[in-house]
Amino acid sequence: MAGRTPDDAGSMLRFSHAATAMILSRFAPVAPMLFVLLWSSGFIAAKLGLRYIAPFHFLALRFALVLLILLPLAPLLNVRWPRGRLLMHAGIAGLLTQTLYFVGVFTALGVGMSAGTMALIAGLQPIVVSVLATFWLPERRSTRQWAGLLLALLGVLLVVGNKLGSGVLTLGGVLAAVTALCSISAGTVYQKRFCASVDLLAASAIQCAVSLAVIAPLAWATEAARFDPHPAFWLALAWLVLVVSIGAIGILLWLLRHGEAGKVASLFFLVPPATTLMAWLMFAEPLTLPMLGGTALAVIGVWLAVKTAPARS
Repeated sequence: MAGRTPDDAGSMLRFSHAATAMILSRFAPVAPMLFVLLWSSGFIAAKLGLRYIAPFHFLALRFALVLLILLPLAPLLNVRWPRGRLLMHAGIAGLLTQTLYFVGVFTALGVGMSAGTMALIAGLQPIVVSVLATFWLPERRSTRQWAGLLLALLGVLLVVGNKLGSGVLTLGGVLAAVTALCSISAGTVYQKRFCASVDLLAASAIQCAVSLAVIAPLAWATEAARFDPHPAFWLALAWLVLVVSIGAIGILLWLLRHGEAGKVASLFFLVPPATTLMAWLMFAEPLTLPMLGGTALAVIGVWLAVKTAPARS
């Protein structure tokens, strides 16, 4: 049988590029909303899992399992690992977007803060990112975009504002939540500016490795071992590993590579309303008219912030 000619190889390569382009063209329109749904579900899974294990032990186990999944895939997918300064930037981005963020979130939830209150504080991220991106990236917000961001913020406040009094708001919990907000906001801008060329799977693996290296000693030094092998715990852990850490964060990195940091961050305004709806489905928490109205405002505000985004620089 005759071997393949250069023309055959070129045709196969063009077909592969065309197939990839077609898949990406179909994925791009649904990626933002898919990210919102998967990311929002993380608050529900964390709230469920923390009933059975201490926060830092939960995080260490989560990141270890993600690494066990990602590392064997690297040689199969011909992952290009960053080196030198690029590797350093990927590690710093992981420290901000995963390590400090999840330490803040799980600490706040672990000391009794409600998922809605945590989602509200994290929902302020687009405003913080927009301010940071104005100074650090060649991105500018128009007056209409700022109006959309503020409208979305008002919607977020309406959705989860009635929960503020029901959560256990300790000073430590508030500081942890604010730490999570600031770290992921700075990490979003940092990722966009310094890590746009890093392979997505490599970036995820590096970020998990950095997080595990920080959180595992923290869990050993600060927490007493507490573990209840309830089936609900394993469900929450599997969801956080497969759906959130691999699925949602992979989509987030892809969105940051193909869009503006401020535009991508605007999607986080939809997380508190989505989290509230999921809590209603999972825990039968009541839905009120202010919550439904706030959801509508958040959706409209995000649409204004994203729809009127300037052309990519």
